[in-house]
Amino acid sequence: MSAAPELPERSVLIEMYRKLSLLKQNDEQARAVIRSGRLQMIYYSPRGQECIPAAVSVNLTPQDYICTIYRGTHDLLAKGVPLEALWAEMAGKVTGTCKGKGGPMHITHPESGAMLTTGIVGSSMPIANGLALASQIRGDGKVTVAYFGDAASNIGAFHEALNMAAVWKLPVVFVCQNNRYGEHTRFEKATAARRVSDRAASYQIPGVTVDGNDPVAVYGVAKEAIARARAGEGPTLIEAMTFRFYGHVLGDADAYMDKAEKAAAIAADPVPRYRSWLIEQGHATESELASIDNTYAKQISEAIEAALAAPFPDVAELRRDVFAIELPEVVA
Repeated sequence: MSAAPELPERSVLIEMYRKLSLLKQNDEQARAVIRSGRLQMIYYSPRGQECIPAAVSVNLTPQDYICTIYRGTHDLLAKGVPLEALWAEMAGKVTGTCKGKGGPMHITHPESGAMLTTGIVGSSMPIANGLALASQIRGDGKVTVAYFGDAASNIGAFHEALNMAAVWKLPVVFVCQNNRYGEHTRFEKATAARRVSDRAASYQIPGVTVDGNDPVAVYGVAKEAIARARAGEGPTLIEAMTFRFYGHVLGDADAYMDKAEKAAAIAADPVPRYRSWLIEQGHATESELASIDNTYAKQISEAIEAALAAPFPDVAELRRDVFAIELPEVVA
């Protein structure tokens, strides 16, 4: 833990741990249920990156928006997407957030402000701009957060989105979860800039690199960026440095990863490290945190069982949510 950032209130510190416990355990159970053969789905593990959305989301209101990517279950849960609806969608069941028609790469839940999960690299950013522009026009005070990976900073949508947001001073925060690998390629091999945050200077907006595995540090940076956006002062680019513990997709053997680097990252797992820090600093007790852990373990297990027991969508759903006006079925 960093000693530099100003500590938030105890209630915030505990709320960040609640989210971390939920995100860590949800990923662990997701990998377990897939490997057991009980559920077949594509899955991109965010394990190791939990501190970023946990610390960002405690600064957001329920009405604020997020846009995330296919490796975004941690972002979605941190923002408040219900476990039951998320798991049902990942299982392709009718009780899911999108009636089982989106699947794990396209979870959307506007009720909690999770406006988009996209499988297209970098597309979270221009879509976030659209939401932010709508908020600016309406004057509703909402802030939109766009989550994306380091490789997405090398495509046109990144630069176009930052330029537009800067020109129009949109209430948006761009959060790069730099896990050091773009699919199977190390960050340094494909990115000329030493830091993603350095690119903010091109658009005359603030850019900051923060230890993405230190929730207190991320909290402070996110708090300032979100307040700035809400005040009408425009966007901020945050680069949160982290490390994903597993391959690009579940089943990827991650042979391209440096074994020593990976082992060191896992040994420095930020979730148990933060947990220990809370206890050592007197912010929480072991029994208090154990109660949080046990509660989420039970809730996740119940959500998985409910999802597996739920029905698949009826074939009639193929024609729903396609056109604004429902078209009559044509019988040959």
